[in-house]
Amino acid sequence: MADALLFNPNTYDPAHFDAETRRLLRATVDWFESRGKRRLIEDYRSRAWLADFLAFSAKEGLFATFLTPDTAAGEGESDKRWDTARIAALNEIFGFYGLDYWYAWQVTILGLGPVWQSDNADARARAAQLLAEGEVFAFGLSEKTHGADIYSTDMLLRPDDEGAGPGGFRASGSKYYIGNGNAAGLVSVFGRRTDIEGPEGYVFFAADSRHPAYNLVKNVVDSSKYVSEFRLDEYPVRAEDVLHTGKAAFDAALNTVNVGKFNLCTASIGICEHAMYEAVTHAHNRVLYGRPVTAFPHVRRELADAYVRLVGMKLFSDRAVDYFRSAGPDDRRYLLFNPMTKMKVTTEGEKVIDLMWDVIAAKGFEKDNYFAQAAIEIRGLPKLEGTVHVNLALILKFMRNHLLNPAEYPAVPTRLDAADDAFLFQQGPARGLGSVQFHDWRTAYDAYADVANVARFREQADALCTFVATVAPDEAQSRDLDFLLSVGQLFALVVYGQLILEQARLTDLDGSVLDELFSVLVRDFSGHAVELYGKDSATAAQQEWALGAVRRPVVDEERAARVWARVEALSGTYEMAP
Repeated sequence: MADALLFNPNTYDPAHFDAETRRLLRATVDWFESRGKRRLIEDYRSRAWLADFLAFSAKEGLFATFLTPDTAAGEGESDKRWDTARIAALNEIFGFYGLDYWYAWQVTILGLGPVWQSDNADARARAAQLLAEGEVFAFGLSEKTHGADIYSTDMLLRPDDEGAGPGGFRASGSKYYIGNGNAAGLVSVFGRRTDIEGPEGYVFFAADSRHPAYNLVKNVVDSSKYVSEFRLDEYPVRAEDVLHTGKAAFDAALNTVNVGKFNLCTASIGICEHAMYEAVTHAHNRVLYGRPVTAFPHVRRELADAYVRLVGMKLFSDRAVDYFRSAGPDDRRYLLFNPMTKMKVTTEGEKVIDLMWDVIAAKGFEKDNYFAQAAIEIRGLPKLEGTVHVNLALILKFMRNHLLNPAEYPAVPTRLDAADDAFLFQQGPARGLGSVQFHDWRTAYDAYADVANVARFREQADALCTFVATVAPDEAQSRDLDFLLSVGQLFALVVYGQLILEQARLTDLDGSVLDELFSVLVRDFSGHAVELYGKDSATAAQQEWALGAVRRPVVDEERAARVWARVEALSGTYEMAP
């Protein structure tokens, strides 16, 4: 029997979505399944460009349906909208079959971000038409020298009314690490004017990768993902190509990150799910020293830990979707949950793969398994779109308000309705993160006070509030990022547990699975507390606090056996046809 908590292509039925969404999701699964495992792996190993996948997407109108806001859709196109719930579902499917497919879709989302935020009606109409024709998009922000430091961009726009038309420019400069830069019908490019200093000189404009002044240099990675370096040489930017100018261009860059880079979490989930079917099936059917591998206690612990961590990833990500879809000018809680999905969920994915790899050992290297590519691809997600350190530093901006200064908000329901998430393209200025408030995190924990390890973790969460209120980092420590990152890991665990509990309540999660999941979080919190204790700059009071926050999970052999039975049942549940 399939585990209802995990994606399984054999039983997948997204009945909670509308008819066209269900058709497209199921058609995508069927397309991958019909190609088979051998083709999937061979394309990955040979680094083949994704032409057949993009042809399928164009034929079905997949990208166009999922990525065209209803404000840009034409008459008779009622199925088109920007719906984060179904976008997340497709992320998971793409991750399940291979990150190359997800990447082409992901960078298309990023390329569309500045367009859908723009008031340029011509550019919006052009983007909608390109999507309808099956084109992909690219996000031209980062540079070889500066990375994503948009304050220092060397893409320069020189005013040129004659060559590029009234209000036009000539753009010259290079961009680096730009997905789909080889094939994008529209590249959203960030640059600055030569005649205006400071933020008022920023410009976001639309370029075409097929234009003669667009020079593709190379693919900077060795994979099917075309992560390009390109150069513009006196590229004519017409007035109708300009998406944003001044501070609005800066805001569009950051807001696009808020919208698009959320997708890392569900891609990571898909990778882990496929790998778990392979790993459990292999371990359960392999005999060592006259015993099945899964008879060894350490193997059971590692696979059970991997399973509950994966469940936690799914619960947090699903609940975060609700906050994205319910966001507005007076509710920006999603700005915390976004870096959480980029950092916490993706690093949990690495742990899930590592735990399974410790079990299957050399099997994880074999070229005929999905696991071999999963073990490589899972590493990239925490490092794409901002490192773990960058996202942890961002998360810390919300800590004091989240832990100590709650506000009243209406309850956020599960959001699976067929609605356009319009606010994501109307976010306004990307600032004021420290003033964002949250509902009381304790409410979610109070609802599960009778679950042993939730109660144990709650003790640690309360201890963190004491830390912030009494021995918070001083001025010098606030400049010590190494110290702060340990604090950030502790805070991230509290936020992670909160949304897991909210989703557990909404989905009536099995109590044994929840208890076992929080036993893992208790261990994680203790580990980070010990790490903080050992930091060079930790004061005596902070060291005392750290050791006082260490807890041992509540052990229950019967509960562990029930969770193990769920893991064991995954053996043979799914295997991709050759």
